[in-house]
Amino acid sequence: MATAQHPLPSGFGAATTAEEVIKGIDLTGRVAIVTGGYSGIGLETTRVLRGAGAEVVVPARDLERARTALKHVPGAEVEYLDLLDPASIDAFAEKFLASGRPLHVLINSAGIMATPLTRDARGYEVQFATNHLGHFQLVARLWPALVAAGGARVVAVSSRGIRFGGIGFDDLHFEHRPYEPFAAYGQSKTANALFAVELDRRGRAEGVRAFSVHPGIIIDTGLIKHIDPEIVRASGTVDDEGRPIIDPERQWKTVQQGAATSVWCATSPQLADTGGVYCENCDISPLVTPETEAAWYESEQTPGVLPGAVDPEAAARLWEVSERLTA
Repeated sequence: MATAQHPLPSGFGAATTAEEVIKGIDLTGRVAIVTGGYSGIGLETTRVLRGAGAEVVVPARDLERARTALKHVPGAEVEYLDLLDPASIDAFAEKFLASGRPLHVLINSAGIMATPLTRDARGYEVQFATNHLGHFQLVARLWPALVAAGGARVVAVSSRGIRFGGIGFDDLHFEHRPYEPFAAYGQSKTANALFAVELDRRGRAEGVRAFSVHPGIIIDTGLIKHIDPEIVRASGTVDDEGRPIIDPERQWKTVQQGAATSVWCATSPQLADTGGVYCENCDISPLVTPETEAAWYESEQTPGVLPGAVDPEAAARLWEVSERLTA
């Protein structure tokens, strides 16, 4: 397949931090929204964007928790949003649009991982509903503000979890096939990557570019709370005391390193006139080929994105399905 998945190279790497990629970039007068911006890599993303001068709005379901987490990020705004509640997404977007502000950066960092089978009020599987559909609706509702920016970037935080499974178009919500938490997670993360492909195609004429990112494996966040601790220990990513082992070349990263690729995609001048690509380690990922596929599956050190996660036809099909599901 023809693809834009070619590393630049950027000059950055796996150990690069968010502060390093944003050094020298002034975001004064720019407005950003960071979902999940009060925990994990989202919090670091908020802190760094705010430190560069951006106005940053953080949507949150738990307002008190968000305000407490952001008390050391002066000026960060907190507004209510529940990605599983379509009405709250609409209300958040309406309030933002009423402010008259353009939206220069939208980073969809919120997410859940490997949860037990749960369905939202619509009957949708919650990993797909939270990680993909909620963000899909948010982007659609905020579209006028993105266009008004005259050059906006949307970053979808995907994951190497794409390896766990693609899009099950015939049974998105595991109504007929057996539910497997990581397969559902893989589906949602593949959806994040495909969303960026089609959003970029649809938005580039109006100055809206989109990217998806693999942030790395960051153990000390709440994302792994549904994973058996024994599985985490068996992965080798923590020591005998349960503390994270940091090895960026294996994608085992700090929060500061994990936020770097999102911030790079959102702000780097190196990505001018580029979009619709999957990125990792602060660079565009190469496409996994038949020759590199075995190594990619076996080693976290081998960068790359599976062709199915950046396939334009699948991306267009997912967009149409998502429009129907979110009405």
